[in-house]
Amino acid sequence: VLQKGLKENFADAEVSVVDCPDLTKEPFHFPAKGICGKPRIADVGGVPYLIPVAQTEKVYDLNTVAKEIELPGAFILGAGAASSKILGVNAELIAIVQSKSEKTPAVNGSYIAQINPADKGCLLEKYSSKYNDCEFGLLANLYASEGQPGKVIEVKANGRTGELNFVTCLRQTLEKHYGEKPVGMGGTFIIQKGKAKIHIMPTEFSACPLNTDEDVNNWLKFFEMKAPLICQTVFVSRDPGFDLRVEHTHCFSHHGEGGHYHQDTSPDSVQYLGYLLPAEQLFRIDRPQETHLVGRD
Repeated sequence: VLQKGLKENFADAEVSVVDCPDLTKEPFHFPAKGICGKPRIADVGGVPYLIPVAQTEKVYDLNTVAKEIELPGAFILGAGAASSKILGVNAELIAIVQSKSEKTPAVNGSYIAQINPADKGCLLEKYSSKYNDCEFGLLANLYASEGQPGKVIEVKANGRTGELNFVTCLRQTLEKHYGEKPVGMGGTFIIQKGKAKIHIMPTEFSACPLNTDEDVNNWLKFFEMKAPLICQTVFVSRDPGFDLRVEHTHCFSHHGEGGHYHQDTSPDSVQYLGYLLPAEQLFRIDRPQETHLVGRD
C-alpha cells in the first residue's frame, strides 16, 4: 500500500519489512535499540493550548504519559513543545526518551530547538546537557513502544515528483486505501540528502492572539536546513473523532540544525530512509475542550 502511494509522489520508492537497525548506533544514538513491542501512539494536549493564546500552565511529563498509555518504561519518540516553565522560553521538543520503570531511571535523549538570541538562527541542544526532567508543554504527538528490536517497515523514497511531503504522502496513502478505518504509524526517518523547510517557534509566545494560519506563519521562524536530518514522526490516516493532529514531525541533526519538518526544498536530490510501525492503540490525553483547526500544518 505504502509503496504504491509513494511512487505517485516520488521518482523512486521501495517499502519492505526488515529487522530494525540498532538505534543506539549512528546516526541515531537513541537510548533504545528498536521501536518494536506493544506499539502505540498518544496525542497529548493540542494546538488549541498554544493558539490563539498560549496556556503555559499546560505542562506534562513523559514518564506520566508512559503510565497513562499503560506502558511504563516505554521508549517514546515524537514531536512536541518544550516546557517553557523549565526552559524559561518557548522551544521545539524533539522527544527521544526511555521513560523510567520500576527498575531503571529515565534516559532522556531528546533535543530542543530554539531561536538563538545571538544571531536569530537555530540553537539545537541535547536536552540532558541542561535539564534532568522529562517534562514538555502544551502539546505532543508521541509514538511509544517497548524499545525492542524486531521487524519494522523500511521506507525508502528518492526524488520527489509530487507536491506532498514524505509524511503527508504516507498518511494520505493510508487514508485512501483504508478509508473510514484509522491507521496510525510512528517511528523515525532520515532525510539523507538535500534540504528541508523547517520551522522553530519564537522564544516568546505571541503577545497578540494568533487567529489564522497566516498569523501563525508570520509568527513562526522558517529556515532551510541541510541533510542529514533525523526525524521523529507520528501520523494517523484520519481523525476518528478525537480532535487529533493527524501528522507531526520534528527533526534533529548532528550539525546543529533541527525543528518542525514541513517539506524538502530540494525535490530532485532528496533521499528519505525511514523505519516505521503501525500502532495497535491510540491514546488521547487532555483533549482541549475548545478547539479549532488553525496552526496544524
